[in-house]
Amino acid sequence: MQDNHFSRTAQVMALFRALETARPRRARVVHDPFAKTVLPAPMRGMVAMSRLPPFRRAVCAIIDRRWPGARSSGVARTRLIDDWVSTGVRDGACQVVILGAGFDSRAWRLGALQGLPVFEVDHCATSIEKRRRLRAAGLDPERVTLVGMDFIQDLLADALDRTGFDPRQRTIVIWEGVTNYLSEDAVEAVLAWTGGLAPDSLLAFTYVHARVLAEPSAFAGAERILAAVARTGEAWTFAIDPAQLESRLAAHGLTLVEDLGADDYRARVCDSRDAHACGYAFYRAALASVRGPA
Repeated sequence: MQDNHFSRTAQVMALFRALETARPRRARVVHDPFAKTVLPAPMRGMVAMSRLPPFRRAVCAIIDRRWPGARSSGVARTRLIDDWVSTGVRDGACQVVILGAGFDSRAWRLGALQGLPVFEVDHCATSIEKRRRLRAAGLDPERVTLVGMDFIQDLLADALDRTGFDPRQRTIVIWEGVTNYLSEDAVEAVLAWTGGLAPDSLLAFTYVHARVLAEPSAFAGAERILAAVARTGEAWTFAIDPAQLESRLAAHGLTLVEDLGADDYRARVCDSRDAHACGYAFYRAALASVRGPA
């Protein structure tokens, strides 16, 4: 991402959530009223028109042809992580850290997080733009603690130490849609930091299958999607072999709880239309817990 611009891919994901929010209450997977506020005027108009079912189906069909599976995977992974977070709070987590928060609005839309400290860590340009959009939407930016940092250059522990974050408290760390833009060293540093948190803390994160970078033709639509993100200046740079994920986490004191591919988490949370969507099979979501000292 360029230093003086907010993330364009974060805006695309907001579009997907906004379109999902336009669906009838009984059918939608995610309800995110904030998402439409970060979109340019033409996209906001498209979202408004999407309350008409024929128009919405046409818009989604166009998106799905251009980026196979991206829309359904995006909203499904968000719902999956929502569910993991809500369960984690119910089980005793008392603070939340959102890494690479982008235009995430969980602090305002998830009832489970009401009253809990939420720390949002992101590139300064995105954080500044988000604060402006929150005010315009009538939402209080002070609901969260915004932490500006560059995952490539800065240390997460140093950034959070200045904000009142307490690593001794059970924490949920959300890392959605970020690891594929980082270096291996940056990912390992975050895993090491997370492994040092209080026992039973949780890490909910996404990653892409290592094969998609080495052999994109192995996945339907992957070549097109890789080219699209590269054109935005946000090319994917890191991936993980799912067969090695458990040992990679264990090296940092983390235990793998779940690891689901896009086909799996769509089937878990989507309705019959999107549950059988094709594409984006290389995208994965995982949940890990902190073991703590032996």
